[in-house]
Amino acid sequence: MAYINEHYEKLQAGYLFPEIGRRVNAYAAKHPDKKIIRMGIGDVTKPLVPAVVEAFHAGVAEMAQSDTFKGYGPEQGYAFLREAIAKHEFQDNGIHISADDIFISDGSKCDTGNILEIFGMKNIIAVQDPVYPVYVDTSVMAGRTGVMQSSGYYENIVYMPCNKDNNFIPELPKQKVDIIFLCYPNNPTGTTATKQQLQQWVDYAKANNAIILYDAAYEAYITESNVPHSIFEIPGAETCAIEFRSFSKKAGFTGVRCAYIVIPSTVFAKNSIGEDVSLKTLWSRRHSTKFNGASYPVQKAAAAIYTPEGKKQVDDVIAYYLENARIMKQSLEQQGYTVYGGVNAPYVWVQTKNNMKSWDFFDQLLEQIQVVGTPGSGFGPSGEGYFRFSAFAARENVIEAMTRLQNIQG
Repeated sequence: MAYINEHYEKLQAGYLFPEIGRRVNAYAAKHPDKKIIRMGIGDVTKPLVPAVVEAFHAGVAEMAQSDTFKGYGPEQGYAFLREAIAKHEFQDNGIHISADDIFISDGSKCDTGNILEIFGMKNIIAVQDPVYPVYVDTSVMAGRTGVMQSSGYYENIVYMPCNKDNNFIPELPKQKVDIIFLCYPNNPTGTTATKQQLQQWVDYAKANNAIILYDAAYEAYITESNVPHSIFEIPGAETCAIEFRSFSKKAGFTGVRCAYIVIPSTVFAKNSIGEDVSLKTLWSRRHSTKFNGASYPVQKAAAAIYTPEGKKQVDDVIAYYLENARIMKQSLEQQGYTVYGGVNAPYVWVQTKNNMKSWDFFDQLLEQIQVVGTPGSGFGPSGEGYFRFSAFAARENVIEAMTRLQNIQG
């Protein structure tokens, strides 16, 4: 008799984005003549930049010749990419991260879920609310939570509400927690934290022997100088934090797949007899056992964004998406909506009018004006009454969607 992992049965309905896709596809099937503008899932729409494409082609060409062919690569990632990341993302910004602290993967979504495998089951996990669903759902799947309560919260997870009253910066937990998920620039709200605010979290983690899991997937969109790009800009973080970065939103790699995780050698956690154990060593063991590495052409393509021409080309694409966000934020505010984000992130977080529920607003937009966004409640109870729009769209579609919004009735 084979038995299932019954923790999966605790999960509520479908994962957020497939559910959005299901509703949109059902509407499209009934109304094939309608043009649907999709601004929901955070998927890029601009093609790979020329420097990346050229490097990608070169990598494939190398695979076609016996003297340059690459088989299995180093599980941690090729040195040329890890060294480029260490230099351009960290060392050039005064952050002491070495290439040996970096592990290349095929996506931060996987990394943020898989990282929990190196932590014991007794740890208390804290998450922001609203929250990127992967942090919570993977905790449920692994048996780290109880059942869903009527509040919309799972038992045994500490939820930290983020709302307009606290400027979307959660209060420090009143109870002791062991693992803290933080995401800035934040998905879904598009809001950010200052160095002073993050210092409080680092101080809390150090005082409580906790570990911060810091998702910086959107750091390339930061435009304000007082907003840190990395948790490792904060003194003390090198002893209590792990950071996740991605090429998906920075370089348009959503369909290519490449990311990395940064674990300094100075980050430790305890075993059951109180000994310090290197989290980097544990992750290296997990990574090399369960992952054979991102492909050579992909890593060669990723490294191209650190060339002078690659950097400029990528920066131009990021500026395009940020201009989309600016257009959305301005238009929505002119239409009387309260809007957050859209300055240091490719998302705008919109408060619905007249206390309308998030999914009701989703249905209204789809049925009346054929515009798709993401219901805030899909990110957690504190997201109810909010709605996320993604700036990853063609400019003409952004402008048309904002124009259509003026025609909403009811």
